[in-house]
Amino acid sequence: MMKPTQVAMYARVSSEQQAEAHTVASQVAAVRERVAADGLTISEAMQFLDEGYSGATLIRPGLERLRDVIAAGTVDRLYVHSPDRLARKYAYQVILVEEFRQAGVEVVFLNRALGRSPEDDLLLQVQGMIAEYERAKIIERHRRGKRHAARAGAVNVLSGAPYGYRYISKYEGGGQARYEIVPDEARLVRQVFDWVGRDRLTIGEVCRRLTQAGERTRTGKTVWDRSVVWGMLKNPAYQGTAAFGKTHQEPLHPRLRPQRGRPLQPRRAVSTVDVPQEEWFPIPVPALVEPEVCAAVQEQLRENQRHARQSPRGALYLLQGLVQCQHCGYAYYGKRLSPSARKGKPRTYAYYRCLGTDAYRFGGERICQNTQVRTDRLDVAVWGEVCTLLAHPERLAEEYRRRLQPDTRTQRPALDTVEAHLGKLRQGLARLIDSYAEGLIDKHEFEPRILRVRRRIAEVDEQRRQLADDAAQHRELQLIIGRLEDFASTVHNGLEEADWARKRELIRALVKRVEVAPNEVNVVFRIDPHPEVSNPEKKSLQLCRGSGEPLTGQHISA
Repeated sequence: MMKPTQVAMYARVSSEQQAEAHTVASQVAAVRERVAADGLTISEAMQFLDEGYSGATLIRPGLERLRDVIAAGTVDRLYVHSPDRLARKYAYQVILVEEFRQAGVEVVFLNRALGRSPEDDLLLQVQGMIAEYERAKIIERHRRGKRHAARAGAVNVLSGAPYGYRYISKYEGGGQARYEIVPDEARLVRQVFDWVGRDRLTIGEVCRRLTQAGERTRTGKTVWDRSVVWGMLKNPAYQGTAAFGKTHQEPLHPRLRPQRGRPLQPRRAVSTVDVPQEEWFPIPVPALVEPEVCAAVQEQLRENQRHARQSPRGALYLLQGLVQCQHCGYAYYGKRLSPSARKGKPRTYAYYRCLGTDAYRFGGERICQNTQVRTDRLDVAVWGEVCTLLAHPERLAEEYRRRLQPDTRTQRPALDTVEAHLGKLRQGLARLIDSYAEGLIDKHEFEPRILRVRRRIAEVDEQRRQLADDAAQHRELQLIIGRLEDFASTVHNGLEEADWARKRELIRALVKRVEVAPNEVNVVFRIDPHPEVSNPEKKSLQLCRGSGEPLTGQHISA
């Protein structure tokens, strides 16, 4: 009895607007019609959709699940509406189609047959290159068109409206987009500007008043965040002139650590960067606040910045960006408390505080009970550990030499042997597929064999990857041992005279993170093989852990 053909489908739309308009449903409907015409059926579990993801990247949730299912050998035929739905770049199309073919999957594009002749493959390649070219042209035309419309004062290039306005699209507005004032929200905007510009209230006090009054944000929340109010006060649209081009996108910048709750690969692998105000494109919109009030607000914000007892953002605290909560995973931030009288002498304390302990950030209820840490004590303790580390470079060298020694408990094969074995397995897989294609073996004999071979290939390939990583680390550690003592002696000579900026530079170069637990603080080090070169993308090596000196009930580990 012949096993039924297992069918899967993949569909994608690139923009969130298309996802909200359910345009992916048209692709699903077309694929279902083709599947029914071929006399097959497709289950809901075998429909892989990516809504709102760009085809310029291979990292998409639906595509990742599809590739995993195909690698497991449970798909016989894959239906896709068109090659550009699979990927926008021609090179990515070739990678995916070849991967699916090697897994024994027949790929069917609705608008073009695949693989029936060399001419078909050539046409598919041409279509892929044209799709990539069209994408680049669309992006460039879209950019130039929006800039031209912004110079002409068209509101539709803004594509949305801030709090206090309702955006009326050109389809709703009879061919002309515009901002429409929302009375209740406009009243609140004027009140906020009056509180800051006339009454000289702080942004924190404004947030407290709005929260106590039960006023709702654009998303329906009753808890107001400082960043929301600050963005409202800095928006030029409220004085009658909106701005286009305030930011632009660049390739994703390296991060000190992944953001909590965010995927490692976002939908758009880009970073948003501010543009100087003189490069903005002004667009007239209805004004909500008088110009003199707006000017008073901006002056008050500048005054607050001048009187702030903190340095410019980015260099406020010694361990900023490195401290995180071991309980909830949120970052610790520096918070300076008001002076308190103690034995007649006012003193000011600063603390590293977990974001999860701020109730106002989470609807009035804190999600973490971890304690805060005095910045001066934690800074001294971490700096002491760094100095100890640099004062005894033999400690690191001994650890690296220990890592270089082979593990006598397990006998591991050589990398060349594993690579040769992997090549033979892949040749056997190809011969097995050829035998099935030529009819030398039946399908019921072919399926269990190819599953076993693929499983074995995956195991050997993982072993090869691990051996390759170990070999690269071995070479890296050998370089480190040769440079470590020279680097430590050079830096150690100036540790006693190091200023705040030098301390911060050394800590960020050697410390990977500082984890604050309820009863201890763990310092995880990282050692750069080329310390004098600043490269945040280099691989970090974590040292063995060991307890150190107590710090008011907390401990430092390395």
